[in-house]
This record gives sequence, structure tokens and C-alpha cells, in this order.
Amino acid sequence: MEVIILDTQHNNIKLTAAEISQIWGAYQNATISKCFFQYFSAIVEDQDIKALVQHGLELSESHIEQLTAFFNNESYPVPQGFTDNDVNVGAPRLYSDSYILYYLYQLGKLGINAFSVAVALSARSDIHTYFSQCLSEYTKFHKMVTDLLLNKGLYIRPPYLPTPDKVEFVNKQSFLTGWFGNRRPLVSLEVTNLYDNIQRNALGVSTLIGFSQVASSKKVRQYMVRGKEIAAKHVEIFGSILREDDLPVPMSWDMEVTDSTVSPFSDKLMMFLTTGLIAIGMGYYGTSMATTLRRDIQTHYGRLTSEIGKYAEDGANIMIDNGWMEHPPKSADRDKLARNKD
Repeated sequence: MEVIILDTQHNNIKLTAAEISQIWGAYQNATISKCFFQYFSAIVEDQDIKALVQHGLELSESHIEQLTAFFNNESYPVPQGFTDNDVNVGAPRLYSDSYILYYLYQLGKLGINAFSVAVALSARSDIHTYFSQCLSEYTKFHKMVTDLLLNKGLYIRPPYLPTPDKVEFVNKQSFLTGWFGNRRPLVSLEVTNLYDNIQRNALGVSTLIGFSQVASSKKVRQYMVRGKEIAAKHVEIFGSILREDDLPVPMSWDMEVTDSTVSPFSDKLMMFLTTGLIAIGMGYYGTSMATTLRRDIQTHYGRLTSEIGKYAEDGANIMIDNGWMEHPPKSADRDKLARNKD
């Protein structure tokens, strides 16, 4: 695996806020991914899936090494992130092999999105090169996971749409409505967004069912149960819109969770992952709302975004109360500096 050699010509070029935010976030994500890959590697039985898990573990370890070098080169404190103390590889199986494969599939998609943003925000050439390499690695990783899902007959395809006879243009304002009268059929991008949001929430239901069984803290367990119920409700709402057009709804994966109550992860890690996925989900909902033209669907996205925003805030408070939230890079507090001058 290629390792980025730090370019010393950049020693006098400070990292921008955008660059340090991406490096800091990438370190958090790489360390939490390493914990998951370590546990998955210990429990997975299917050898094809195990090979993908091992590849993902190697990517995470390589990224941690390279990101640590960036921090050290900048004399910037290396974040704590997540360590071996946050994972128990000896814990019994909590998730099935098929769940692990679907998890890797979503992880690949999230990695592609995250690294593409990081590339766009990076100006210094060594940082740009690093994130470009990460984007390439995760693009290949996602393709490997997709191919395995296809080979095992587990890939869930989005709906097919009829081929039109000719090019058409919208000529009625009713194209935008949705609450009253006859709703127009969904357009392709609306179907795509609904389908993807259902898949992410369905996997979230299974993930949170497992977390709710194994969390040590009662408050964390209750938080995970609440999240499971929210995700299941969102699946039902999005699914009902697809069913109205007689389109198929993706399957649910609740049965992919065992009855184990021994936690493979620390409460801190589970809370971080849950709140992080909520933030990502809000981003996807925002994109979906911006690219949806039917007003009733836009309203659904706005209302559901508000709901998970409140849920995310409650999660942040739990993390703060327990001292689990690592402070991200921040600007100088000029007022405090001025007060301390006296």
C-alpha cells in the first residue's frame, strides 16, 4: 500500500481551517473504523467478506499512520480518537455476516463522499494528494464490496423506471404540488433519494438494536432505543411514498442482530458513531430536500431533519456529560486573550 511522503517544501505553509478540519475528522473516522474492522475480523465467518474486512483494516491503519505524520509535522497535538480500549474483539457475535457486508457497502459510500469533500477543500499539494489517494482507495473498496454483494445475490437494486418515448417538458404548476389533488409520479432523483435514505435508516435500525442490547449505561441504552424508533419511523414514511407509486421498498435488516448482550464497543464509541451518522443523515436529507420538487416530500424532509437534529443535540449532551466529546480544532478566543492581558 502506497504511503504518502510528506513534502518538506510545505513546512512554511500553515494548514488552513478547512484542511485541519478534514485531517482531524479523517483521524477520528479512521480510528473508529479500525475498531469496527478489528471486531468484524474476529467474528466474520465468510472468507470473502473477511478478506474485505482485512483490506479495510489495512486502509484504516495506513490512514492513521499518515494522518499522525501530518499532525507531527505541523507540531499539532495528535487527537485521541479511538483506541484498543474502545473495542473488545473477544465479544460474542452481535451482527451477522450479511450485516457486515451491508455495513461495508455504506461505509464505502460515506468514504467516497467524505474524501471527495476533503479533496475539494484542500489547497496544499501534499494534503490534496493524500485525500486524492484516499478517494481512489475508497472508490476501489466500494467497487469490491458492491461486486461481492452482486456475486452473493445480496445487492439491493433501486427500482427500474420505464423508458420514455420522447423528450418531455413540464408545462403545469401542479408538477410542484403534492398535498392536494392528484400527486404526480415520482421523478428519478426523488426515487433515488428516497431509496438511499431508506437503506441508510434500515441499516441504522439494525445497528442501534445491537447497540441498545450491549451499552453499559442505562441512558445510552435508552438513547439507542429512541434512535431505533426514529429510524424505523423514517423508513416507514419514505417507504409509504414509494409504495404509493407501486415501487418496491428495500428490505429491513433487524433480523441480522443476535441476542448477545456483551458489548464489543465502548459506550463512547457507540455514541460517537450514532451522533456522527445522524450528522451525515442530516446532510443527505438536506441534499434530498434541495433536489426534490414535490412540496409534500420537501416538507417531510424538513420535518424529519428537525427531529433528528434534536436527537443529535441530546446525544451531544450525553457525550459532554460523560467527557466523551473530543474538542475539534477551534479559532482563538480573542475576548479571553484580551481579558487575560490584565
